[in-house]
Amino acid sequence: MPTSPDSPSPAAPELPDLAVIRAAAERIAPHVHRTPVLRCSALDRLAGARLHFKCEPFQRGGAFKVRGATNAVLSLGEEEARRGVVTHSSGNHGAALALAARTRGIPAWVVMPEDAPRVKREAVAGYGATVVLCEPTAEARAATAERVVGETGAALVHSYDDPRVIAGQGTVALELLAQVARLDAVVVPVGGGGLISGVAIAVAALAPGTRVLGAEPAAADDAARSLAAGRLLPNPPGRVATVADGLKASLAERTFLAVGRHVERVVVVSEEEIVAAMCRVWERMKVIVEPSAAVAVAAVLSGVFAGAEPPEVGVVLSGGNVDLDRLPW
Repeated sequence: MPTSPDSPSPAAPELPDLAVIRAAAERIAPHVHRTPVLRCSALDRLAGARLHFKCEPFQRGGAFKVRGATNAVLSLGEEEARRGVVTHSSGNHGAALALAARTRGIPAWVVMPEDAPRVKREAVAGYGATVVLCEPTAEARAATAERVVGETGAALVHSYDDPRVIAGQGTVALELLAQVARLDAVVVPVGGGGLISGVAIAVAALAPGTRVLGAEPAAADDAARSLAAGRLLPNPPGRVATVADGLKASLAERTFLAVGRHVERVVVVSEEEIVAAMCRVWERMKVIVEPSAAVAVAAVLSGVFAGAEPPEVGVVLSGGNVDLDRLPW
């Protein structure tokens, strides 16, 4: 049984610290973009806060995922790397791992659900990886990836339950904290928890007075429920119905540990709020964000920061890979 995030355990899963995140930043620097931070006065007024948007849609591969994938691939030993890498992903991590593998010149296999957006399947294949389709459930994805590992001998690089990946994602916070002089809070979308874990670890070390909040779809609210209960409460088995396809995964014990230690709360938003937030960012900022990124915007627009003195809030726009033939409005 999983333990409370505050319960010490000799078998506690490994998490990176600030030194490891800084080492990841140095390792991946030649291969990733330092993404900009943008402002929008119209969204500031709607949120009752001064918002600083960390724009990972402008990242290589169109999402933050290339940070963690590149750190993981470049951390492999030569013999292990020659056999290639495997993952299962709804799209962004798969594309990121394919891109990182191409950068190092090694093969990659990406297991994807049959209902993954076309743009994400094409991106994975375009970066040179072999796409293996499976049923659209977490169980089918994991089982198929295990089969591919057995057939190829390649190394499994999990999309979030891997300290190398978490360290790479934490570089988002290193950049954001260097780009904005002071932040009262940072809001991060939550799926499996790799991004928020890395960000929260870095923020806790560098800016301990800054709050870290998660943002999650109501249809996949395992992080909010787990944080409230003090134990892992994964999403029910089977298909998770949310437009935010990148946030369907449940926390792992590793990411639950980081969330429990460093995240103040997780704000849950509806499907209607996600679509409305996505549309507002497109209209007001002229930035294409995917629904998973819009979840963080929906959270800040929900009134969570309403008060007399508008706080300075960092908002991580996690990605912009959208199937234009399947827009949710």
